[in-house]
Amino acid sequence: MRSLSLTARISLLFAGVVAVILLGTGVLIARAVENHFAAEDNQEMRGKLELIRHLMNRVRGPAELDTLTQELSDALVGHQGLSVAIIDNHGETWFATSGSAYPKYLVETQTTAPDTLRQWAANGTEYRGIASPVTVSGTAYTVVIAVDIMHHLVFMAEFRRILAWSMALAALTTAALGWFSTRRELLPLRDIASTAASISAEHLSERLPESGVPGEIAILSTAFNAMLGRLEDAFRRLSDFSSDIAHELRTPVSNLMTQTQVALAKTRSADEYREVLESSMEEYERLGRMIGDMLLLAQADNNLVVPNRESVALGVEVGRLFEFYEALAAEQDIRLTAEGTASVMGDRLMLQRAISNLLSNALRHTPAGETIRVRLASAGDNCRIAVTNPGPGIPPEHLPRIFDRFYRVDPSRREGNGDHSGLGLAITRSLIEAHGGTLQATSASGLTTFEITLPCRKAVD
Repeated sequence: MRSLSLTARISLLFAGVVAVILLGTGVLIARAVENHFAAEDNQEMRGKLELIRHLMNRVRGPAELDTLTQELSDALVGHQGLSVAIIDNHGETWFATSGSAYPKYLVETQTTAPDTLRQWAANGTEYRGIASPVTVSGTAYTVVIAVDIMHHLVFMAEFRRILAWSMALAALTTAALGWFSTRRELLPLRDIASTAASISAEHLSERLPESGVPGEIAILSTAFNAMLGRLEDAFRRLSDFSSDIAHELRTPVSNLMTQTQVALAKTRSADEYREVLESSMEEYERLGRMIGDMLLLAQADNNLVVPNRESVALGVEVGRLFEFYEALAAEQDIRLTAEGTASVMGDRLMLQRAISNLLSNALRHTPAGETIRVRLASAGDNCRIAVTNPGPGIPPEHLPRIFDRFYRVDPSRREGNGDHSGLGLAITRSLIEAHGGTLQATSASGLTTFEITLPCRKAVD
């Protein structure tokens, strides 16, 4: 089942809210008008009751009662819809205007609830009336005054009809205005949807408008543009990575194919075939390292690299790596120095590999006769490992991307060669980030520094 559009929902909501408000207002107004009519009738009848009491209280004896009826008739002339009846204590009607009608219970209850306003129907007509006791010359009488309220009821029926039509018209008008206003205000949202629908892998550079739109939609546009920026960057990196993978894998595969074709071109001795297999083995090992590195990076991208947690003395690990690289450094006439101490909680092998990648990278780019320095330090809750080497600097525009996979600054600082897959710095950053740390690079005045920041090991009480 197709759901209603946002425009339709808001329009119906507006119409419903207005209808409820108008209904409540109409009920209050109708009750107020009814109460006003009842108060007017009550005031009119009590005024006539006071007049009748005044006339009856002037009677001083039975002889004057005959003249009282004429005075009452004269006093009630011109009051259409008003009827008066006076009943003696025997239930006999002593005086009554023409057309007077009242229920018996009105007379019967006047002793318990005198002057109480009541309403009843008789012969298809609605009445409102009161009954009150009056004493004349020691004789008790009951005065009943009633008023025909049919004109009030007709007015209220017409009033309710007009009110109902007005409410319905107001609700429909509100729904139409709500639909028009909502549709107009949601035009930027439809523009956003249209722009988003047109965005593809070839048009990731497009952005949604952030100005001239309502604040709520501007927030959506800003968030969507930020997402597009991340997607564009990730897609670009993925495209570059795929291209680099194809380039890097093509070289060893091409070498293997060439060696195999040459070996199969003519019959060779067992030693010659052994040489071809040994050469092929080197390419297989290179492929194996590259595939292993890419698998590690893929796991890191999906937060699947979970380091073990143990106490690692970074100074000890740097000393072990110096022993490993000592022969290579001596061969290149490069000195290795370390200073400071620091301890962290982490995976010893992962941290060792990360530092090893930085030392290997420094050895490849340090001129002969220079010194590579490793400094360890603790500051607050953070531990730092800085590997500094002299040599060709890294241009500032390349620094933000040197940790990208297979990224090349220039041939003189080429990380990917026959012995390296070009993923060392990317792997180092992933390993450090898996430990909750950061890796940064700076290059100035002929010195290049890679600095690792890790949470220090907390002391145990």
